[in-house]
Amino acid sequence: MKKNRLEAFFDGVVAIIITVMVLELRLPGGTDFAALWSLLPLLLSYILSFLYLGIYWNNHHHMLHTADRVTGSMLWANLHLLFWLSLIPFTTHWLGEHHDAALPVATYGFVLFMASVAYWILQQRIIASQGEGGALRQAIGSDWKGKLSPFLYAGAVALAYAWHWVAIGIYVFVALMWLVPDRRIERSLA
Repeated sequence: MKKNRLEAFFDGVVAIIITVMVLELRLPGGTDFAALWSLLPLLLSYILSFLYLGIYWNNHHHMLHTADRVTGSMLWANLHLLFWLSLIPFTTHWLGEHHDAALPVATYGFVLFMASVAYWILQQRIIASQGEGGALRQAIGSDWKGKLSPFLYAGAVALAYAWHWVAIGIYVFVALMWLVPDRRIERSLA
């Protein structure tokens, strides 16, 4: 199977996820800054989640550039990743509405943790289809960000029950860590 169908499917589902997420935003109850200010936690959780979806979309796009073909296990791994990403609108809205409660903060982090695991599984399926000497294995190298992120998410989930603001800060930190463009795949293919 050609990879363009997998890319198109991923692109379409991420676009739908973003659309659902933006539709969860509600209008302010008034027309002054106080009404808008009351929605700030929801807007900030939306921005963070939009950023995460953009990071996944961008990295998925780069990762698939290394693939020559798509295998059945890659299709299932991609679907597994999309499942966890599809939960982001739910957790975003819950986090935005209850940013000071442990369970919504922890649940948001759990979904991020599982999405990172699913991404790693997809990455490993692509590497398996290419062999250890393949383009993706060569490009990612030690992949310190990919290895560190799940541990940070897991730690933040645990911290959410004692210090929810620290957990949210970790989610922001990981997003900022990934916001810096990762040029390894581009360099490898050039």
